[in-house]
Amino acid sequence: MMASKKYIKLAQVSMQNVIAYRFTYFISLLGSLIFVIAMFYLWQAIFDQREQLSGFTWEQMKAYIFITYLTNSLISWYSETSISRKIIKGDVAMDLLKPLDFQKARIAETAGASLMEGCIAAIMIAALLLSTKSLVMPDSLQSGVLFILSLALSVFIKFGIIYLASLFCFWTANGIGVAWMRAALTNFFSGALIPFAFFPEWLAGISRLLPFQGIVHIPASIYLGKAIGLEAWGQIGIQIFWGIVLWTLGKWLWVWAVRQVTINGG
Repeated sequence: MMASKKYIKLAQVSMQNVIAYRFTYFISLLGSLIFVIAMFYLWQAIFDQREQLSGFTWEQMKAYIFITYLTNSLISWYSETSISRKIIKGDVAMDLLKPLDFQKARIAETAGASLMEGCIAAIMIAALLLSTKSLVMPDSLQSGVLFILSLALSVFIKFGIIYLASLFCFWTANGIGVAWMRAALTNFFSGALIPFAFFPEWLAGISRLLPFQGIVHIPASIYLGKAIGLEAWGQIGIQIFWGIVLWTLGKWLWVWAVRQVTINGG
């Protein structure tokens, strides 16, 4: 119980940091916003004079683009690179002395920051959608609830991937390179750049075998009603499966990395 309070406190501090370092956060948010606006006009040109493409109407595609923006905004660049910064600067040595599990402490910080960052991003998305007069809502209350659950799991999966990528900074000082590589893989295989429906069948098949689909593809499919009922629950089950796998891999890699540091550091 006492340990839980420490993690909750970390989450609260992380929320306060988003406000304290709001300029850094808004620069990150602005970068994502420029990206999504570029995607919006690109897809608008593609859908010009077409009612439907690969099962998407233009209204659905607009919602898909903004769901992508929301999922990408839930963990900002500043929050993402905080783990790699700790490792590269050596601050992780102080964390080893604290009576806290490193992985749980980082997910607590991420959850706190994501809650704040997600609320701000959601407000901006609602304003953008209302300005374009095209607010596509889930078909039912159940789809809406499942979407929120799926969105929370997408944060957990994204954290797992970021955490694993950040731990590679124990072996390289190029944290930015690691983060860019992670972002490129995640954006492509999650469907953030192009929905799976536009992929060749073989590439869509490969993407559905990877954990990245749980970040954008699955929440968007549930929101747009492309996965309903048992299929939606099955998709959420896939997210839970990958969340557990990534968490376990992160725990193993952390133990291995710390063992290497201990051996080399004496």
